[in-house]
Formats: sequence, C-alpha cells, structure tokens
Amino acid sequence: MSATTLSTDLRADARIPLRAHVRHTGALVRRNLLWIRQDPESMFDAVLFPIVFTLLFVYVFGGSIGQSLGGGQEAYVQYIVPGLMAMMGMNMAQGVGTGFNQDFNTGVMDRFRSLPIGRGSVLFAKISVEMMRMLIATAILLVVGVLVGFDITHWPGLFAAVGLSAVFGSALMWIFLTLGVVMKNAQSVQAMGFLVLMPLQFGSSIFAPPQSMPGWLQNFTEYNPLSSLADAARGLMVGGPVADDLWMTLGWSVGITAVMAPIAIHKFRTKT
Repeated sequence: MSATTLSTDLRADARIPLRAHVRHTGALVRRNLLWIRQDPESMFDAVLFPIVFTLLFVYVFGGSIGQSLGGGQEAYVQYIVPGLMAMMGMNMAQGVGTGFNQDFNTGVMDRFRSLPIGRGSVLFAKISVEMMRMLIATAILLVVGVLVGFDITHWPGLFAAVGLSAVFGSALMWIFLTLGVVMKNAQSVQAMGFLVLMPLQFGSSIFAPPQSMPGWLQNFTEYNPLSSLADAARGLMVGGPVADDLWMTLGWSVGITAVMAPIAIHKFRTKT
C-alpha cells in the first residue's frame, strides 16, 4: 500500500466536517451500546476475565513467586494487580478485532460503507465502546484486587496507570481492527491474536520478575512493551521508577497508532 493511497483515503474522510464526524461517531457508539444491551453475554469477558485471572494467579502462584519477592502472597498481590491491568488492555483489544470481523460477515459493515459517513467514524466508534469495556474490566480488576489484599497507596498514580493502560490498549486496537478486516473469519482473528498475545504476555514482567528467566528471555522481556506498561503501572501505583517505562509505553502507543490507524482505515474502505 503506497503513501499516495493512504493520503487519498484520509482526504476523503477530511471532506466530511469535523462536527459531522463527531455526530456519526456518537450515533455509532450508541448503536454498539444498544447491541450490548440486547446481548449482555458480550460483556462476559470484561466481567469474568479480571476475576478469574486475579484469583488464579494470586492463589496458585502467589505463595511461590511472592517468596522470591520477599513477602509471600501479600507481596505478589502488590506485584500482579498492576501487571494484570496491562493484560486487560490486550484482551480487550483482541475482542475488538473479532467483533469487527463478525460485523463484516453479517453484512453490517456493508451497510455502514454505503452511508455518507466518515469511514474513520466507524472505527473510532468501535474503539470508543471497547475502551468503555476495558475501563469496566479494569474497575472490576481493582475491586477484586482490593478484596484479596491489594493496597492502594497512590491514588493519583492509580488514575495515571489506568489512563496509561487505556492509551496503550487503544493503540493495540488498531492492530486488531486491521486483522478483523483482512482475516476471513472471527476464529482466524482469535487464533492470530492468541499466537501474538501469548508470547508477549508470558514473556514479560506481568506475572513474574524477569530476573529468574533465562538470559535470552530477559533480553526479550526488556524490549517487550507489555513489560514497560506493567512496570510503569507498578511504579505509579505502589511506588518505584516510572519515567523510562512511562516514556517507552507512550512511544510504543504513538508509534503503533501512527502506523496502524491509516492502514486500518484504508483496509476498511477498500475491503470487497
């Protein structure tokens, strides 16, 4: 795909006034929320994932990994909850790709593309709704975390960590929106997401300190953006170094969005 093609796509959307873009996006957000209301089962992942993962890792791995942190299960709770915030963003990002693909296969997107609306509005509305779902999942995660012993000592840092996770999660959504357009079915999107997410999640500092990992895996973990996000969230929420990981996460977020957002919009416009 050439830069000229991308520029043409962006100019086509630019011909629609900004106010109309906002109005179109708002209408599509309302449509997506009404769909969730009619199908509450679509919220199961946002509600159950944070509960299941928090309880699983705290009570299965908390004792052994917590000892390596020097404090047992209580220390692991302080370690894992900020890390799980990073994982929530990735899980919700995968969901936006599968849902987008299903809308294509059911003909919903063909109807949208036949309307005189900005093509970017469709994608921005999808991301907006998934961001709401991600914030709900994060809120549930924090509630469960407090119930199992997580101690919130830096409230401004907590809100900053939630915002940072949301920024990074929204950037990842552009990748999965692109996959949702180019893959043939939702199962393919899910399978591709699984192949990408599993190494990134477990090859990071989300679940365990990287010091105990083999040298080659430590090198991978050091440059893994999920490690930067998890470490930045820990620093903001429970104290510790923040600056380097914060800027690294923001850099990844800006870079991913700058590359993938135009590609996603172009693929959406040209899909047959």
